[in-house]
Amino acid sequence: MHVDVLTLFPGMFEGVLHSSIMKKAQEQQAASFRVTDFREYSTNKHKKVDDYPYGGGAGMVLKPEPLFAAVEALTSEAQSTPRIILMCPQGERYTQKKAEELAKEEHLIFICGHYEGYDERIRKHLVTDEISLGDFVLTGGEVASMAIIDSVVRLLPEVLGNDQSAVHDSFSTGMLEHPQYTRPASFNGLEVPPVLLSGNHAEIDKWREEQVFLRTAERRPELLESATLTEHQQKLYQQWKQKRD
Repeated sequence: MHVDVLTLFPGMFEGVLHSSIMKKAQEQQAASFRVTDFREYSTNKHKKVDDYPYGGGAGMVLKPEPLFAAVEALTSEAQSTPRIILMCPQGERYTQKKAEELAKEEHLIFICGHYEGYDERIRKHLVTDEISLGDFVLTGGEVASMAIIDSVVRLLPEVLGNDQSAVHDSFSTGMLEHPQYTRPASFNGLEVPPVLLSGNHAEIDKWREEQVFLRTAERRPELLESATLTEHQQKLYQQWKQKRD
């Protein structure tokens, strides 16, 4: 996978893209990154990329010319058609399902905006996706794009080292992950559940199924309506609904 980022603040990405899993992905040649200051594509002698909105209003709006030119330059020699992702609070809310969808692509381009917004022609005629991290507003799209890049790249084959790690992540099955414990078995009088020390893998799997359901029901009950439930979890779900009703 190749990931391009268009931003006015390329320095923000240095630490993120050269640390931890992002660094490992590059070392394994599973992913490559390129961060471009799209101010370079401004035709204005002052390298201006924003202007006042037609009709008046507060703030400045990103102009279409620099972003259209930047995307054209990045895709002129591309081997595949990229997904062009606009980071925007008006976009679809980001989910693990979307991460899994994007992880199948060969080329992603992220557009990180600033100021009051984008010229609408960017939305309608340049990008393929508009994505929001949630119902809140950030100063710019950089932090949000970093989060999405991380969530996508870690799903690429062998990046995590154990391909099962991502399979059991929260939301991968539509529910939250079960509780995790490690050594010591006893800490300050707090004990690890005995079933995890039993060596009985069938019972451990059953316990984890129950915990996945119970944790989701407690913290994010709305996820249960569309989650993929095992037979055992379906029984738990019916019991939970009866108690709730």
